[in-house]
Amino acid sequence: MTMTTRVRASLLAPAAVAAALLLSACTTGQETDAAAVPQTSEQATEAEFNSADVMFAQMMIPHHRQAVEMARLAEDRAGADVKELAARIEAAQDPEIEQMNALLESWGQQSVNGMDDMPHMDHGMPGMMTDEQMAELENLEGDAFDTMFLEMMVAHHEGAVEMAEQELADGVNPEARQLAQAITDAQEAEIEQMNALLGDGSARSGTGHGGH
Repeated sequence: MTMTTRVRASLLAPAAVAAALLLSACTTGQETDAAAVPQTSEQATEAEFNSADVMFAQMMIPHHRQAVEMARLAEDRAGADVKELAARIEAAQDPEIEQMNALLESWGQQSVNGMDDMPHMDHGMPGMMTDEQMAELENLEGDAFDTMFLEMMVAHHEGAVEMAEQELADGVNPEARQLAQAITDAQEAEIEQMNALLGDGSARSGTGHGGH
């Protein structure tokens, strides 16, 4: 080895050591991060859903189904404003029912079609109409139908908002919480619209029976 070669080698050696140390530090950091990932992932799995999320979906599905049933009654009984509102309610809530059943399935929980799947709940959910109220609504048409529909649906929506707010308070699943917020926003806006229709007299000549 010549003198020049030895000088070059002595100059390169510290750089090589520094590079090796830097690589070692990076690798150690990566191993630490990797070791932390399983714990984080496990914690996320445990928090994927809880009993509040399950209850929200299982209760909101039959609640939504009744709203859709009411909305379909409006197709050949209601005036133009109520008919348009009912169509929007049906269009919004049908996909939400599918979304909630998909969530229950992904959690390994019982899916729900209607109240027959949840007999222990009966009509105890906030805003749910009785069979007698539904039968009375079905027998009305025109202004009488509009008034009862709006009064019942306001109470029904208020119940849905109450259930959604409970999910926002106690639930942990991001998708369920996002849905609860969407339900709250949409139905509070519709409550305002329905109260306005009742308040301006456009649906005042009905029976006056509500679902409160």
